[in-house]
Amino acid sequence: MKLFLRHASALAAAALLGSTWVHAAATTQQTAKISSSHPSPSDTQKLAELFYEVLLGEFKASEGDPSTAYALLLDAARKNTDGALYKRATDIALKSRSGDAALAAARAWRQDLPQDRDANRYELQILLALGKIEETAEPLRRELDGAEGVVPRNATLNALPAMYGRAPDKKMAADVVERVLSRELADPDTVVSALTTVGRLQLAAGNLELALDAARKGQEKDPKAEDPAVLALEILSQGAPLAESLVRKYLENDPQPEYRMAYAKVLAQAQQYPQALQQLQILTSSLPQLGAAWLLQGTLQMQAGALKEAETSLSTFISLELPRQPGEAQSRSTVQALMQLSRLAEKRQDYAEAQSWLDKVDSPQDTTEQTLRRASLLAAQGQLSQARMLLRELPSDSPEDKRAALMAEVQLLRDAKLLQDAYELLGTAVAQSPQDGDLLYEQAMLADKLGKTSDMERLLKKLIASHPDYHHAYNALGYSYADRGIQLEEARRLIRKALEFAPDDPYINDSLAWTEFRSGNFAEALRILEIAFKAKPDAEIAAHMGEVLWAMGDKKRALDTWREGLKIDSDNATLRDTLKRLHAKP
Repeated sequence: MKLFLRHASALAAAALLGSTWVHAAATTQQTAKISSSHPSPSDTQKLAELFYEVLLGEFKASEGDPSTAYALLLDAARKNTDGALYKRATDIALKSRSGDAALAAARAWRQDLPQDRDANRYELQILLALGKIEETAEPLRRELDGAEGVVPRNATLNALPAMYGRAPDKKMAADVVERVLSRELADPDTVVSALTTVGRLQLAAGNLELALDAARKGQEKDPKAEDPAVLALEILSQGAPLAESLVRKYLENDPQPEYRMAYAKVLAQAQQYPQALQQLQILTSSLPQLGAAWLLQGTLQMQAGALKEAETSLSTFISLELPRQPGEAQSRSTVQALMQLSRLAEKRQDYAEAQSWLDKVDSPQDTTEQTLRRASLLAAQGQLSQARMLLRELPSDSPEDKRAALMAEVQLLRDAKLLQDAYELLGTAVAQSPQDGDLLYEQAMLADKLGKTSDMERLLKKLIASHPDYHHAYNALGYSYADRGIQLEEARRLIRKALEFAPDDPYINDSLAWTEFRSGNFAEALRILEIAFKAKPDAEIAAHMGEVLWAMGDKKRALDTWREGLKIDSDNATLRDTLKRLHAKP
């Protein structure tokens, strides 16, 4: 009778708890070990006691008393050897950030139900969360042994990098997993997945050479396997050029287009634009419906100065992407392509077409950028005051929007050759935001354009002092010395400091080459410039490379280089000044 009253009290509480009642009822239904046809009185009493304990545990959990809830549910789980209750107790401990309690529950769960793979997985994941990486060896081995069949075993292996990626000590994680995978590394059915897993963990630990070795061995085992090739691409993106041979070898197998696209993106990020374009041209020829390839190709063609080709690529992308279902929002990629097409038309001085492309933008999130473009079009048509007014009337919902409008106005003044006005506008902005390194840098560059050399040096030195990782400042100050042929050792030091932050930046390497040229090291200057120009075909780099060749007596190649630079940007001031100064006619 006493037990009945207690049970009735619990039922009344459960009626108030709603979801707690449902959870407890469902759990005890799973755990009941009673015959549905002829339950004995003792079985009925056990069920009632279990139900009460579970319900009370859930009630305590809902009241914010996880320690009591955990104790009750773990006790119920042990009494009934029930996986659902063990899982619930473990989850409560995890939710309350009681890692040791969660681990104890998971281990008790596994010991009581050794065939329950969920118990083993919980133990493994909790150990990783607690940073007890060495202790994961046994549960990891059990997890792998429990995956029956080639496909499940490989799937388990492929999941390990993400699982162990949360480990605080990445090197130890890689070492432990590699040690546990000795069986899989020797099995022909799993060796490729095992090697790829080891390689990914070594990559996460920063061991590029070991990661590359794993990718190479995986590809040797199966040249057509995708996993080692994807790993090689990941290694390449981390700045290990030796991985590229593995990528190119895999490309010989006619892989999925997504792989070639990923390779093109890695090349573009590494500023290897000609190589990236080569891959994209293969994609757009073989798979003309792949919009992403046209978009990236058009963007890189714009950067390379191939404006007509860029317009064709971007227009193709728009033709593939712009048709939308009613109510479907424009993608960010579509908006950017329309903006770029508007800029290209503006460069051709076809302002009507530039406005037409701009009018196709239908994205409330891009109102600010759309307004900046409209202002640029107005200024290009001689309506500078209207353009500036449009920018100043732009609603500024965020500091970022306000800053974008300011920088757009500065650019309009620059384009209109009103450099003093732009300099003063930036001076006001710097006074309002003295910690904004970008504004300070832009003001220094305008000071240089205005011939305010001492102001430029002062501003750049101030920027270096306040932002010691602002590598553009080191480069700009070093280049200014080199261009004037003064303090060449200091120029070299500053530029090399910039290269520490961006070793592959073609513009900074151009500055270093110019310093070598001014120092009389023509051959070294040419070597650096050739690498920079290959990475980034640019009119200013072409101007410098042509002048070095001219000084070395190779006037034919100098003229060819300048012609190439003029194709990229016929209005480049450095290139034009170089040709005029040397009386060269390419």
